[in-house]
Amino acid sequence: MLKVRIMPTLLWKDFGLVKGISFDSNRRVGALLPSIKVYSVRDVDELILLDITATEQNRLADVETIKDISKEVFVPFTVGGGIKKAVDIKNILLAGADKVTINTESYKNNNIIEEGAKIFGSQCIVASIDFKRVNGKTFCVSHAGTKVEPIEVTQWAKTVENMGAGEILLTSVDKDGRMDGFDYEIVGEVTSLVNIPVIASGGAGCAQDIYEVIKKGGASAIAAASIFHFTEQTPQEIKEYLYTKGINVRR
Repeated sequence: MLKVRIMPTLLWKDFGLVKGISFDSNRRVGALLPSIKVYSVRDVDELILLDITATEQNRLADVETIKDISKEVFVPFTVGGGIKKAVDIKNILLAGADKVTINTESYKNNNIIEEGAKIFGSQCIVASIDFKRVNGKTFCVSHAGTKVEPIEVTQWAKTVENMGAGEILLTSVDKDGRMDGFDYEIVGEVTSLVNIPVIASGGAGCAQDIYEVIKKGGASAIAAASIFHFTEQTPQEIKEYLYTKGINVRR
């Protein structure tokens, strides 16, 4: 059995890091480089950096900044933001990222995930699926949570797996930043449907929440931000708790 991974998520907006609730990310929580340095020495398994304004501003995440900060990252590093074509993936990887995560463009250009997987390998391609509940159904959303796509999350999860994505980053817009537990039902539906790792995101408020999304939802990894920004819990403490509950983690 693969070991469960704990991944802090860094939301990068303009010149700093932000956090909010349900993708309303306006609260500044620190500077990028110092946060990268702190996490790099805190026994995290991986790091995720998302440039949340890149798509809105019709640009790629700043490659030069990624080059600078990647020198301080000593774990697998995933970067997302504004990726539209294969050359964008190439540039992010050459800047020091180990993986890229793609969301909005995949709905407009169904070839971007398939092309990326063929050129760079599925292990480099993380399909980001943001979702929210609307009138009893669960739809995908794009454009940093502002546009509801006419496709349900389980259908899209299977689609991106077939396209060649190596992992899915599954984030609940409704749960984001609320720190009251994951959407265990949807995580479970997706993990039971696909054969690639699912990274659960949105809702972690305590170690028990993370334990439950692994046990109830079958998540292979956890991505979280608020629990590390706004509480005293560290990734290492989370892993120690999971270990005591019989979860196979990296220690």
